[in-house]
Amino acid sequence: QVQLMESGGGLVQPGGSLRLSCAASGSLFTVGIMGWYRQPPGQQREPVAVISSGGTTNYADAVKGRFTISRDNAKNTTYLQMNSLKPEDTAVYYCSAAVITQAMGSWDPYWGQGIQVTVSS
Repeated sequence: QVQLMESGGGLVQPGGSLRLSCAASGSLFTVGIMGWYRQPPGQQREPVAVISSGGTTNYADAVKGRFTISRDNAKNTTYLQMNSLKPEDTAVYYCSAAVITQAMGSWDPYWGQGIQVTVSS
C-alpha cells in the first residue's frame, strides 16, 4: 500500500505565504510524477502543479509566478511553496503521485486525503 500525507495548510491573509508538504510512504518501488491539485468550495478538482522525477515542472495559469513545486526524491516528498496568496486560492489541496509498487509492476495513481488552505482577512 502507498500513503500520501499532506501537511502545512491553514489560514493565511491575502498576500501571505504557505508551504505544503506531501510525503509518500509504503510500497514505493518507483515514484514518478508528483503533483498538487485543489478543489475550491462548490467546484471540481483542478490541477495546480506537477513535477517529474527529473524535476520538470508544469503549472496552472492561475498560479504561475506565485507557486513553486519542488521535490526531494530521497525523501519521496514534494513541496508546494505558495506566495502572494489570494482569496480565490482557498481550496482543499490534494497531493498525488504515480507509483510502481513492485518490480515489473505498472504505474498506479495515489492521492492524499487533502488539506485545507484558506486565504482570508
